[in-house]
Amino acid sequence: MKPQVLEGWKKSQPDFDKLLSLAENPANFLKHLDQEGVEKAALINYVSPDVMGFSDETNEFIANYCKAAPDRLIPVGSIHPKFVQDASSRMAHLVETLGIKMLKVHPSHQLIYPNEYLSGLEAQAVIYEKAQKYGVPIMFHTGTSIFPAARTKYSDPIYIEDVAIDFPKLKIILAHGGRPLWMETAFFLLRRFQNIYLDISGFPPKNLLEYFPKIESIATKTMFGTDWPGPGVRSIRANIDALRELPISDQSKRMILYDTAREFLKKI
Repeated sequence: MKPQVLEGWKKSQPDFDKLLSLAENPANFLKHLDQEGVEKAALINYVSPDVMGFSDETNEFIANYCKAAPDRLIPVGSIHPKFVQDASSRMAHLVETLGIKMLKVHPSHQLIYPNEYLSGLEAQAVIYEKAQKYGVPIMFHTGTSIFPAARTKYSDPIYIEDVAIDFPKLKIILAHGGRPLWMETAFFLLRRFQNIYLDISGFPPKNLLEYFPKIESIATKTMFGTDWPGPGVRSIRANIDALRELPISDQSKRMILYDTAREFLKKI
């Protein structure tokens, strides 16, 4: 991480040394999941050398880490289309050699629009095409970011409309649902496109009905997430409990907390 990013993370997570112990030892992390009541976890990583300091080596790191429990840990990797020489070969390496199960695109931290292939960024189109071919979903960050060099303008989910049209078999997840600026856009995309799903991480579950008043109508396309251990997210279990307190049906709660993700993961 860049120094200012690391410093911000330490300030937001007082027990930072414990986080390091979980990152260094998968066995410790699995115990933590047991304590939090989590069956499977998607471990999301992405390449952002200029904003966050995350290098291409994050892919190898997370692939090796998840080998400790491939039935429970889902490795999520990344390719930065502006920093890759051969996107096709790199995709083959990530999927066929490393076993990466999902890709993360973070427009605000990669300083790139999701549809920049329309302006000539060919590597981005190759990544999408290969992900579609392999059946590897792509999770797009949508909404704001608090990190110093992040630029929020790139993460308006409306730009993902082009991706959904041009790559109709690509499985797409809208991380954070565009919060707190573009929830209506995210909801529209979910209703329009069969291949778009929602991840509700990154905001307190108590705000879910404020952001998505009609969440029950899209429960079959909505997956629980926490963004833990991101800044401000202290507990996975607390977020689970908060969601269970919402005035929605038990069926919708189960879909969001378990069934949607279970069905989604069967396809990757």
